[in-house]
Amino acid sequence: MKSPALATIPPNLPFLDTLAAWWLARPPPAGGDPLAAADGLILLPTRRALRGLTEAFLRQSAGEPLLLPRMAALGGLDEAPLTLAGALSLPPAVPVPQRLAVLTQLILGMNGQHGAPATADLAWQLATDLAALLDEAARAEINLEARLPEAVGHEFAAHWNVTLEFLQIVTRTWPAWLAEEGLSDIASRQIALLDAQANAWEADPPTMPVIAAGTTGAIPAVARLLRVVAHLPQGQVVLPGLDLALDDESWAALDETHPQASLRTLLKDLGANRGDVRPWLTHAEAAPASRVDILRRALLPAVALHQWRGAGLPKLTGLERLHPADQQEEAAAIALVLREALEQPGATAALVTPDRRLAQRVTAELLRFGVVADDSAGEALTETPPAIFLRLLATAWAEEFRPVALLSLLKHPLAAAGLPPAACRAAARALETKALRGPMPPPGLDGLRTTHADAAFCDTLDQCLAALPRAAGPLAPDAWLRALVTAGESLADTDTEAGADRLWAAEEGEALADHLAGLLPAFAALPPQDPATLPGLLHSALAGIAVRSRRALRGRDGAEHPRVFIWGLLESRLQAADVMVLGGLAETVWPPLADPGPWMSRAMRAQVGLPSPEQVVGQAAHDFVACACAAPRVVLSAPRRRDAAPAVPARWMTRLTALLGDAGLSPHPAAAWASALDRPAGAAIPVPPPAPAPPVALRPRRLRVTEIETWLRDPYAIYARHVLRLEKLRPLEESADAADYGQIVHGGLQRFYTAFGTAWPADATSQLIRHMDAALDEAGMRPALATWWRPRLHRIAAWVAEAEADRRSKHGQLALIRPEQAGEWILPAPAGPFSLRGRADRIERRFDGAIAILDYKTGAPPMQKDVEDGRAPQLPLEAAMVEQGAFGDDLRGRAVDLTYWQISGGFEPGQSKQLFRGDVDKVAAASDLAAAKLSALVHDFDRVERTYLSQPYPGAAPRFSDYARLARVAEWAAVDE
Repeated sequence: MKSPALATIPPNLPFLDTLAAWWLARPPPAGGDPLAAADGLILLPTRRALRGLTEAFLRQSAGEPLLLPRMAALGGLDEAPLTLAGALSLPPAVPVPQRLAVLTQLILGMNGQHGAPATADLAWQLATDLAALLDEAARAEINLEARLPEAVGHEFAAHWNVTLEFLQIVTRTWPAWLAEEGLSDIASRQIALLDAQANAWEADPPTMPVIAAGTTGAIPAVARLLRVVAHLPQGQVVLPGLDLALDDESWAALDETHPQASLRTLLKDLGANRGDVRPWLTHAEAAPASRVDILRRALLPAVALHQWRGAGLPKLTGLERLHPADQQEEAAAIALVLREALEQPGATAALVTPDRRLAQRVTAELLRFGVVADDSAGEALTETPPAIFLRLLATAWAEEFRPVALLSLLKHPLAAAGLPPAACRAAARALETKALRGPMPPPGLDGLRTTHADAAFCDTLDQCLAALPRAAGPLAPDAWLRALVTAGESLADTDTEAGADRLWAAEEGEALADHLAGLLPAFAALPPQDPATLPGLLHSALAGIAVRSRRALRGRDGAEHPRVFIWGLLESRLQAADVMVLGGLAETVWPPLADPGPWMSRAMRAQVGLPSPEQVVGQAAHDFVACACAAPRVVLSAPRRRDAAPAVPARWMTRLTALLGDAGLSPHPAAAWASALDRPAGAAIPVPPPAPAPPVALRPRRLRVTEIETWLRDPYAIYARHVLRLEKLRPLEESADAADYGQIVHGGLQRFYTAFGTAWPADATSQLIRHMDAALDEAGMRPALATWWRPRLHRIAAWVAEAEADRRSKHGQLALIRPEQAGEWILPAPAGPFSLRGRADRIERRFDGAIAILDYKTGAPPMQKDVEDGRAPQLPLEAAMVEQGAFGDDLRGRAVDLTYWQISGGFEPGQSKQLFRGDVDKVAAASDLAAAKLSALVHDFDRVERTYLSQPYPGAAPRFSDYARLARVAEWAAVDE
């Protein structure tokens, strides 16, 4: 047998271009066959690498037509144009949706035992983890049924037995189901295909050239195939970036997190050592070799770090560091680096990152320059418009069309309900403002009809969504999915286009349709489910699917930019560009967290024979070194913060910084560019507080007595409400709050005093309780809230009965009680009469003619100091109105008693707070001061030059303001501070 043909392409050479150049430069066979270049087979690890090699051949031929050799991905041999002996006899692979559905069914069949979830949405997620365990064991060629019981010692038996019982799904039940159905598991079939190809070539070696390139191993079946290829007559295995210069001591001490660890394992599986591997001799243009040496030394294992004290480092060129403040600045800076690269004619630029959020941010930032990047990883199917539309529809149905869910659905671009899309948006906005703002309507579409919603639009929605089930019991998931699709197509109809044409259009629509077509028969295996779980089941079933969409190009001229790429780690392997940015270099991102998974600890995995979790770190390290050496210019990006928390730079960045010392990596200025990109030119100009001065004719001529305090503390709020006529929108699904509670308390007391007046019933407490209950029942609160509030109202009733008895014992029988008394006081002013209106909670007149005013507060009443200073003028102004006869002649007179009843119904149900302790002179002085201040305020704002300032007195600003954002208080107040 000939010695194995093993070679390696160093990381500073563009792997695919070097391979393509070598293939085309081979000596022609005797006779000079022009088709010689097409004679042979090249095996690469991924389909993305196949595409990259095709492009490399085109670059090598300068765009001239070529007959290419056959090419196949090791992960898709069943799709490759190969003759596999015995492959046709292999059972077909189970479809992915069917596998997950059957595993979900098996999990549900455990009826919650051994920690198994009892709902399909959670069971599907767990089935995904089980499928990952099946694939991992198949690739490692581990018999789980035989090895799992040996995973731990007897001290863990009780806990481990529970896990073992659950994992019988994958050790016994699942294999039995596959055998019964005549199917094979996906990874197992891939392993069988690799072995079938190896056996076929070993029995009948092909005479054509066969090259297996770019594989780092990690799967025993792949290593067996490579071993056969290396011994074929014209076979050769080309390894990516094998370090032939690393000393033997370091090579022997490598741990699984080192970039060379997987290649060392592969060489062992091939029965070879580094001496059997020849370096690739080529004249291809390369990145600086000094970078390879520096990275080798930076990543030496711990036993060899003494070499850092050896000879000086070679000059480092073309490697720069980007140190942005956060993820957004990182995305903007990377986009600028890629855009800068396009200034060089013909130059290519690529971002490599495992962080999909960073990739999406960079894609968005590039759009501001008119650049649409070729994002090879695509986008998650769940985040595409048609999938979001169906998920919103499922959620709205499950939540019985609650306001937030319904509006989210109707405001989606695909929702039209048979109308022009713009008309549907307008109808949704009208529905929101007229019917859905404020307390939540009754559930279901029928509940909308009890509001001020447009009846015709409600009928339209009812017709569009008629296919959705109305039953409250368990539903078959496949029947529900069919109904959901039917309703989605109907809701997507416009006046000119069928909903199906809109919903399933373009790449993302086609991908969703294909996936749903596979889910329908898979869902048929699931038992009926509670309706609340079905939206989660749909989301779980759509998760993990990526689609390559051209949505960013729609509405733009041209196509994706041919020189800008975004690659994930898998897609970046063997690729190269002139400028490469390695983004997201932070611990737990790149490298990823070495997670042993939900089933076994690291020690247990080692006992079973599964790969160590740290292997993913080693592969990520290999990707880092390959990318950092593959381009003439490389930018390493590590943000200082991620998700509002400090980020730890990737261990490789820390190693490089420690090795290079003060020299370090050259900083790239793109972070400063990004910071300055959206910064206005010149010095910062603080935002001044607003100071509107509308014409006097537009200024309010009447206000409520409760608005005078707002006028004093925040004139801008009066301007916004009465001049601009802006009212704060009530929230969606508004919950009852303190204001509703206060209205119920006021309503109950009004009912009682209206019924009895000055009379005092013998059963006052029970009568107060009865009227409080009536007010609560009339408010229509949800049962849970009514149950919470009712005891508090009863405590208030008992306290009021006691407080009222005490008042009457001190002041005697009352001549008159007026609850919720409305009044109006007309004041003369330069611009015309000014009307002050108010509604006093309670005004009483005693037989001596004295007037008392009571105000009920379910919250905290104002401090007496604020009343004395005129900043809380409500009760003094009501006293002034009483003196002017604003509440009627029978209530005209001097107020001698101003009292707050603080009635919360809590631990201390109520408290009476009499202002000025009944000092008649102080009450009169406060009333006169309030009247004088109001008159001066009206006269002041009748001047055209008087502006409506926003919160002009910081120490007296209101606690809450509906117009603080409109006035941009946070901006100008920060400058003042």
